[in-house]
Amino acid sequence: MSVFTEFAQIAHGLAPQSAIVLGSGLGGVTTGFVEVASVSFADVPGLVQTTVQGHKGRIAVGHWNGTPTMVFHGRMHFYEGHSQEAVTAPVRIAADLGVKRLILTNAAGGIQASLDPGALMAIRGHIKIIGPEAWRTLAAGTAVNTPYSPQLLARMPSLIAGVYAALTGPCYETPAEIRAFARCGFDAVGMSTALEAEAAAELGMEVAAISCITNKAAGLSEAPLDHKEVLVNAKLAVERLAELIGELIK
Repeated sequence: MSVFTEFAQIAHGLAPQSAIVLGSGLGGVTTGFVEVASVSFADVPGLVQTTVQGHKGRIAVGHWNGTPTMVFHGRMHFYEGHSQEAVTAPVRIAADLGVKRLILTNAAGGIQASLDPGALMAIRGHIKIIGPEAWRTLAAGTAVNTPYSPQLLARMPSLIAGVYAALTGPCYETPAEIRAFARCGFDAVGMSTALEAEAAAELGMEVAAISCITNKAAGLSEAPLDHKEVLVNAKLAVERLAELIGELIK
């Protein structure tokens, strides 16, 4: 019996209805999670070990404040060289294991003036700016994608509900790009989440996504952008994020 087959049997036995994907530096939100079993991405067919700092690359099942839950400690990113199919593979794995609700989290740069480091933003829609033709598509007037559950959004009334710009990465955006995003009405920017959210919605899953604002976007502060800052500032919101996730998976 393979490591993943054994894990899958345990997962089926627990029957978690919700899965959570933890973004960069957000591993600390799992204080209420009691793990029963876990498996490395490297041992799961269709996945490979993540290479990004702050992403453990493990899938765990257990109980979050008593509720059976699946947790993805990290994710695979498009900028790591993976195909879009590979990036969304964890979503299909969760669905195959019976998950009906997907809670995505990420670390993001704040564009809206009120989104300072440590703030949380509920994503109500996104625009994908991925691939060589993305800017041309945006200039032509791309509609905001809204695979996110209105019911789950309604359960986060204390958060700003904003539009997320999903970039290819791995380079941080330029100040000129951020000025363009602001004029387009985007509230935060990052390098994940959109592909996963769309894949989950296509599979009939209920989807919510929360951005942890870890820095002001390029050109909006005097400090240069750095991944270390992302990991440090992510810790500012983990307690509030943990409580919010607990409410969403009830």
